[in-house]
Amino acid sequence: MASTTTHLSVAMTTTTDVDEVQATSGRNTTTSSWSRGADFYFQCAVVFIGVVGAAANALILYAMIVSKQYKKQLLIYNQNVFDLCSCLLLVLTYTLKLCNIYLTGTLSYWLCMMLLSENLLWCAINGSTINLMSVTVERYLKVVRPVWGKKLLRKSRKCAAVAFAWISSILYNMVVVFSTSDVIDGVCYGYVIWNSRVAVVIYSSLHFVTFSITPIVVFIVCYGRILVVIRHQAKVLASHSGPGSNASQSHSNHVQSTVIKTTVIICASYVVTWIPANVYYLLVTVTSNHTLLESGYYIVVFIAFSYICANPFIYATKFEPVKRVLLDLIPCKQSQQSG
Repeated sequence: MASTTTHLSVAMTTTTDVDEVQATSGRNTTTSSWSRGADFYFQCAVVFIGVVGAAANALILYAMIVSKQYKKQLLIYNQNVFDLCSCLLLVLTYTLKLCNIYLTGTLSYWLCMMLLSENLLWCAINGSTINLMSVTVERYLKVVRPVWGKKLLRKSRKCAAVAFAWISSILYNMVVVFSTSDVIDGVCYGYVIWNSRVAVVIYSSLHFVTFSITPIVVFIVCYGRILVVIRHQAKVLASHSGPGSNASQSHSNHVQSTVIKTTVIICASYVVTWIPANVYYLLVTVTSNHTLLESGYYIVVFIAFSYICANPFIYATKFEPVKRVLLDLIPCKQSQQSG
């Protein structure tokens, strides 16, 4: 299907090649039956991921609200909001792609710019990455630099971090999409019309550095230092505390450890699932290797999108306050307690 052009499946095109795109855009609709079949099943799988992820993320958000963790862990709550939005937009965007709508008129243009180009979807996904780095820095300040943390981690600063994640990701994607996307012969081409070959290489390189290299560096540096400090604190606490003493401090350390374990697993999942997709995108844009595009696209994108669906299950099993609320929702447990 022609409408499967996405942020990752870039067909490099300069403004001087637009006529060629118009002349050859029909080839997408006359590809092999295997390619059309692969497109269809991939899009169905993505819709399924989105539905499961949306239901799971909505349940996690409910648990965070009931347990009052949305007040205590604002950035983690915002992370789940990003994931829920990403799942809902996955379902909406890929359901529209399955419809294979012939685009014409002003309404169709905006449909292409906002949804079929995956603009709003990537606003949520990129915002999630930015917010995840904010969560990591927050954990670092609380554990490694507690004095700085008390000064910097006020509610107003956290709200500013939340706003920054949303605003920066929206501005970033809107600028790129509206300058590199268009409707040609009834088909939405997102992220494909570039002024020059140099522009697309620079963009793809900056995208890779921003959403692959930078998060990895932040995760390694922050959680590396956090691990060192926690081990040191554990040794000090063990040497100075007797049996049953300092229970409140132990409880506080346990809660903090639970939050850190949860965010570490989420960060590790991000690296494992998104790095292949980002490396793939960089290779395709820099080398313009469309054979690589056809052979690897479905695998790396499916793995990347599965991250959005997997996150709520990590919270459900590792984040104790959320876990307790979810366990209370199990009917058989409620009947046992009442009995």
